[in-house]
Amino acid sequence: MMAPVLVLSLNPALDLSVGLERLTPGRVNRTRETHLEAAGKGVNVARVLVALGHRVTLSGFLGSDNDGVFRRAFETLGVEDACLRVPGETRTNVKLAEDDGRVTDINGPGVVIDAEAWQRLVGELEGRLTASTGRPRAVVIAGSLPPGVTPDKLGELVSRVRESGLPAWVDTSGPALDAAIVAGATAVKPNEHELAAWAGQSALDGAARHAAARRLRDAGVEEAVVSAGAEGVLWLGRHGDWQAVPPRVTAVNTVGAGDTLVAALLHGVLEEASPDDALRLATALSAEAVRHVGVGRPDAADFSELQRQTRVSRLDEGDDAGGALA
Repeated sequence: MMAPVLVLSLNPALDLSVGLERLTPGRVNRTRETHLEAAGKGVNVARVLVALGHRVTLSGFLGSDNDGVFRRAFETLGVEDACLRVPGETRTNVKLAEDDGRVTDINGPGVVIDAEAWQRLVGELEGRLTASTGRPRAVVIAGSLPPGVTPDKLGELVSRVRESGLPAWVDTSGPALDAAIVAGATAVKPNEHELAAWAGQSALDGAARHAAARRLRDAGVEEAVVSAGAEGVLWLGRHGDWQAVPPRVTAVNTVGAGDTLVAALLHGVLEEASPDDALRLATALSAEAVRHVGVGRPDAADFSELQRQTRVSRLDEGDDAGGALA
């Protein structure tokens, strides 16, 4: 079994993915397929880490009124369920995926988290960070914040993880991303639109995207990872500045691609793969994910070929050409 990882999913969701030829607002639309599963960014990250061989503990909040789908999913996956149950229902997010690759997200706000529930989570986290056995090698905090959880509270979690000596990988956006950076997040993974918003721009081209990612590094982030769909991935960190361009695939649903990228790149870092190999695997697995609903499947029959077709290049000489993220 590979390195244990703790994943925090503060605002998980039941994802209802709907496939249709084309969405016409204001009219009756016929679905081609529907799929309901336990999801949210943290849950998706956990799925991929387990598929890559890691022992994963998933913590966060679940509404007690509809946690059955999650319980069954965690049992099937082999994920340790450390989620705290709170009154109410976990939100349902609807993903409308059209044949041309366009996806429309309709996301619920999430169950309200009160002060008592928050303190329970903080206590749970502290216990795992200081455990004498079964301590994780890394912590991932992924997803949006539910009502009642402010960006400052997210920053509190990041600070506690970093004070324990563990890396904190964070995938969020907006004020929550700002708070994570200020609190000392080891790694962040905005997509191109989230990075542009953070940089105060409406959009970023290739050169401007690289410059904005460099600003993340300048702000104290050790590993800045930026996903830009078919244009590829930027990874700026202790290993230097790297870029990967994914293979050409037919995009069916892009919802799980970013979560796949986070999990697979962390996997490469924890396994002390070379930057080239780590980024190649993560980018190829992210590309595999867009071909279907859900996250990337490392056991896909053609995954080795997807890796071979992924182009990875060094953009500068950087600080260190190898080694693992501490």
